[in-house]
Amino acid sequence: MLIVMHHSATDAQIDAVEKAVRDMGLQAVPIPGSMRTAIGVLGNQGYVDDSAIRELPGVRETIHVSKPYKLVSRDFHPESTVVDVKGVKFGDGCTPVIIAGPCSIESEAQMLAAAREVKAAGARILRGGAFKPRTGPHSFQGLGVDGLRLLRLAGAAAGLPVITEVMRIEQLDAVCRHADILQIGARNMQNFDLLKEVGKLRVPVLLKRGMSATIEEFLAAAEYIVAEGNTDVILCERGIRTFERATRNTLDLSVVPLIREMSHLPIIVDPSHATGKRTLVAPMSKAALVAGAHGVMVEVHPDPDRALCDGAQSLDGKAFAKLMDELRGLLTYLGY
Repeated sequence: MLIVMHHSATDAQIDAVEKAVRDMGLQAVPIPGSMRTAIGVLGNQGYVDDSAIRELPGVRETIHVSKPYKLVSRDFHPESTVVDVKGVKFGDGCTPVIIAGPCSIESEAQMLAAAREVKAAGARILRGGAFKPRTGPHSFQGLGVDGLRLLRLAGAAAGLPVITEVMRIEQLDAVCRHADILQIGARNMQNFDLLKEVGKLRVPVLLKRGMSATIEEFLAAAEYIVAEGNTDVILCERGIRTFERATRNTLDLSVVPLIREMSHLPIIVDPSHATGKRTLVAPMSKAALVAGAHGVMVEVHPDPDRALCDGAQSLDGKAFAKLMDELRGLLTYLGY
């Protein structure tokens, strides 16, 4: 339930409403805003009788919210959230952010070369996977903690914040020591224990949509993180599984404007994992920005044909620089 207060409501009236909610055994969450002052009600397992609340001084209306995601919805939080990562901002009113780097961290030379290339082209965050969830157990699984050190080294050398994936709760301490953004991959979108632990941290999180997840399930997963207190969540569309086999996944760009309507959290797009084909990365990156994405994440490798993971969808430095030139022109046209 959402309790909307009159603009003229006093602090004492707001406090009285919050107390009344707590007396009902529920949690009151103040939601200040420029357009209204509201109080979110959490903890109910079913319908809440709001008759007593409606009669309290200062209350304008009560709104019953049945969605499984409340804190991430615009009903509870009308104003858009901006997530700040070491001065790089994701959200409405901010220039879309380009995240780039290799799928997997393979060596110091590879990471330093990739970092130089993406920095020179204009990327603002460096990506690289140290722990890799692979479909087959015999595929390259990443360098682990050694990879984290190489990612941090390359990011520092290029002057870029870094993002990497965390797969298990046991990895959190190590990943947090090296990464500026924690990535929750598609396969872990509904790893609820991991989501809760990440929610207890004060580190920005990029949450990827599961390959078969509905939009409601996607936002409900984000709710797990926000409900624990971590509001710095960036959503990421990376394609969903359909009957189509010509691409790795089906990139659902409709989710971008739809989530911008439904949620206050920023959303970016990963065209590399979505399509699985490097020839499709550039056009789908542009389409994502036209659709309203707050950024894109692109896989870039110094030598894609020799990459240990996902080389077929990775750009080399030259192709990425060309894409960045094209994106700058597009962003100028879009008014950034």
